[in-house]
Amino acid sequence: MQSEPLKTQPPEHGPAALPTLPPRYYLDNFQRLREAVEARYGDLLSSGERAVLAAFDALPAPARCLYLRLLSRVGPWFRASRLDYAEIGPPGPALDALVDAGLAVELDALPVAELGRLFTRPEIATLYADGVPGAGRLAKGPLLEAVAALGEDDEARWARLQARAPERVVAPLALEVLEVLQLLFFGNRRQGLVDFVLSDLGVARYYPYALDRETRLFRDRDALEAVRAVGELSDLYWQWREEPEPDAGVLPALAEAALALEVRGDAALRSWWRLLNRLGRDCERCGAGELALALYAASGRHPARERRARVLEAGGDDAAALEAVEAMLAAPWCEAEAAAAERMARRLRRRVHGRPQPRPRDRFPVAGLTVARVTGSVERDSAAALEARDGRPVFYLENALFTGLFGLAFWEELFAPVPGAFHHPYQAGPADAFSASFRERRGAAIERRLEALAVADLPTLLAGAFRRYRGYQCHWVDWRAFDETLVHRAARCIPFDHLAGTWERLLFDPADNRRGFPDLVALGEAPGDYALYEVKGPGDALQEHQRRWLNHFAGLGMPASVLQVSWADG
Repeated sequence: MQSEPLKTQPPEHGPAALPTLPPRYYLDNFQRLREAVEARYGDLLSSGERAVLAAFDALPAPARCLYLRLLSRVGPWFRASRLDYAEIGPPGPALDALVDAGLAVELDALPVAELGRLFTRPEIATLYADGVPGAGRLAKGPLLEAVAALGEDDEARWARLQARAPERVVAPLALEVLEVLQLLFFGNRRQGLVDFVLSDLGVARYYPYALDRETRLFRDRDALEAVRAVGELSDLYWQWREEPEPDAGVLPALAEAALALEVRGDAALRSWWRLLNRLGRDCERCGAGELALALYAASGRHPARERRARVLEAGGDDAAALEAVEAMLAAPWCEAEAAAAERMARRLRRRVHGRPQPRPRDRFPVAGLTVARVTGSVERDSAAALEARDGRPVFYLENALFTGLFGLAFWEELFAPVPGAFHHPYQAGPADAFSASFRERRGAAIERRLEALAVADLPTLLAGAFRRYRGYQCHWVDWRAFDETLVHRAARCIPFDHLAGTWERLLFDPADNRRGFPDLVALGEAPGDYALYEVKGPGDALQEHQRRWLNHFAGLGMPASVLQVSWADG
């Protein structure tokens, strides 16, 4: 039999209908975020930030709601007539309270850019009907150009608006306080209050891991400010990159600023390394090789060492390039770096040492299979053909099987209270789940777990873990892909040595190695009675990460092969 088509949610865990959120759900979410931050990071908040929060607390509820609404929208300026929220009511009193509390400011001058952003073309044409000839016939761009050509200053433009169409325009203040709270809560600059909504709706369930001060990501205010500094410089970099014609003179200044940053803490380091790599690649493209080398030398993230070796090679220093490549081969950071180093090493060794370098050969078998075209899916039709040929059930699981078994086997290690791993209650795994440091930081615990798994009744243990953890969000486990029976069967058929060898490679590079597994697994009844198949239809070729897994399986003695499929109907 084949596995069932993927379901969107395990039936017994999915809600019958999504609940309705209360009208002021976002205020409740902000309070939850704030309380969590103050409990875990209250000592890191500045006096100014605490003063803003105190001013917020003193506001009437409608004003607090409006403030959060404004923070969640793209501004900075907003027309009061466009602030229509049923749970808040008329915006005037709430705006008065915000302005009086110093949490909002009113516009008193109107630049042309803001005129264009805040008002429609017909509104602007009406406003300038007596100043711009043919204003009603102009498109918005030319109309704004004509308005700017009048030479009217920003204060006069605002006075014109107030005389003809009175409008209150406001902007929220102290936005950086919410930025700090969200950064402390989520541990990154990507997430915000909207991420609470999925939990509120019951769409996602999260495992109850520990959150306390001892395991927090930011040990002190300097670590927090380092993340903010890297983030601000990264924002400047992307603003430069997204310009229609980026000024090449800006790049060296950005690079020097990045190199000058004093970075503390793992969170800032990862972001900083990513920025260094991006700047280094741009410096390469601009011919600034020496600056690129400096950027790559400061980075601890792939592909910094690979790019550094390539810059050295391109500059004609083959000996230095080979030295850099040999260092990568001796202790690779990840699979992609190891693969790149192997390719470069053959070329550089040949040039430096003057002797040919043999290419490694694939060690996995390749076989042909003629398949009847039934479903239109080459994998599902191949599974049916294998079942008919061999009499064993075949499941189309791709990456879900081995990663899922890994997640079930190491669940407690994945959700262990490691410093900096968990920032808030809405994580599907630790923040470093896919980093090179994942195993290093849990080395002893993982070794103990492997020793315990080696002597355990693995089918019973993993089936029990499936029942215990089912439905909780986990990066490694796709609950839609299999059931408890399949977990038990796979753990019975696949020898522990084969599973452990697979998990060891996953742990070396969790980001890259969680993909590339064979499409199909055939599971018999007895231990060792299984096979893995990577299916390739006519004209399809192996990808490098698939090839690496197949060669690894061959080294473990696992029955994994490639099926070159041809259609029975030609």
